[in-house]
Amino acid sequence: MIQKGYQEAYWILRLLNVSGIGNAKVKKILDDCRSKGLSISEFIERIMRGAEKTNFLKPAQLTELLNESRLIDEQWKELQEGDIKPLIFGSDNYPAHKMCTLNNKTPALLFVKGNLGLLDKPSLGFCGSRKASEKGLKTAWDCADQMARKGVNIVSGYASGVDMTTHKAALEAGGSTTIVLAEGILNFKIKKALKEFFDEKRVLVLSEFLPKLPWSVRNAMQRNSTICVLSDAMVLIEAEEKGGSISAGRTCLAMQRPLFAPVYRGMPKLASGNRILLDIGALELKKSRKTDRANLIQVEDILFRRKEVRECYEPEVDSDREQLTLFENAADYKNQRDKGD
Repeated sequence: MIQKGYQEAYWILRLLNVSGIGNAKVKKILDDCRSKGLSISEFIERIMRGAEKTNFLKPAQLTELLNESRLIDEQWKELQEGDIKPLIFGSDNYPAHKMCTLNNKTPALLFVKGNLGLLDKPSLGFCGSRKASEKGLKTAWDCADQMARKGVNIVSGYASGVDMTTHKAALEAGGSTTIVLAEGILNFKIKKALKEFFDEKRVLVLSEFLPKLPWSVRNAMQRNSTICVLSDAMVLIEAEEKGGSISAGRTCLAMQRPLFAPVYRGMPKLASGNRILLDIGALELKKSRKTDRANLIQVEDILFRRKEVRECYEPEVDSDREQLTLFENAADYKNQRDKGD
């Protein structure tokens, strides 16, 4: 039994399960239906009784769509029982102002569970290595903790390392977090590290993939792009010269999202991607002399849309905002950077 008002999402899910039909084709069908004043379910019903023809579906695809699918019906039942909501591209509750940045990769359906209101909060995204150094994880925790305590929503990808550190820091601080999955939402389970603090009023779980789709590298790369578009700014903790983290950083810069990257003493060679990103537009994340914690004033300026966006580093200014790089001293960092180490 399909809940009233969910028939549209059900048929979109059916379309997405048809061979050769993806998000771009479904969005074209949605646009065509809306131009005719039809809902998807009305469109399908008219096709079934021969009152409507479509050039969007080949005969074999149409047959596949109209055949009964016990597997899809079982998944749909699981979604309803799990209180998982489908958000349809073009609907009022779909975050189009963010997701449309993905252009042709914008999903026709998003599956969400938890607090939808988090989509409207100032949000800071995090990405980085699953094998980040101890200092990298401390930096990630510090940044997420500070921002969560100021009402900023923390967005990350639920992987081990940097992702889990920031999700946990946000919840432990009493803040909120958005978990962006690289798999179908019916595969989601609360991980042990978060169970003590997990609160659906302060968490949004989001997936753009078919409900039972397993994790894959391709999905993870797409998930990283979605983290970027859901965030007002990003922090990249440690990235290799190749791989998902540096790719996420490049994507963030291409989308013209502010990207912050620390470079500090003891950073592993596997994190050399941070220096690459700093050379092509990322902003240095620095440490306050006063608090001995990451200086996030510029991040706050961006997240809270303050009119004045300060310079990232003001070495001549003797004030409470006087700061260092996350190296123990600025001169040491400058010397190493000049040498190209």
